[in-house]
Amino acid sequence: MPSLHAPATSLPPVDGIFRALADPTRRRVVERLNRSPASVSELAQPFKMALPSFIEHLKVLEGCGLVRSEKIGRTRTYQLAPEPLQLAENWLAEQRTLWERRLDQFDAYVMSLKEQEK
Repeated sequence: MPSLHAPATSLPPVDGIFRALADPTRRRVVERLNRSPASVSELAQPFKMALPSFIEHLKVLEGCGLVRSEKIGRTRTYQLAPEPLQLAENWLAEQRTLWERRLDQFDAYVMSLKEQEK
């Protein structure tokens, strides 16, 4: 399983994943690739932007490892790479656990204050 932390000289991989997913165009591309691999032209079709601009979005997704591409002849096909999504999911689960523990402690504190008032 990949580590959530990278060496001090670079950003943690999870930062690049969340940065890539912060953009709605890139999220829609990931959602589309959940169904099946697709060519650049198939992926770009629903978006009203110049192809070079759209390709920049694909480069961001590929750069953080969320998608992989393969060129066969003149056609470049992209597919989802699920491992980085697991990395992001693990990070979110760690945060959820931390905040649930904090909220449980806060709840216990509030209950102790109510008991002291009686």
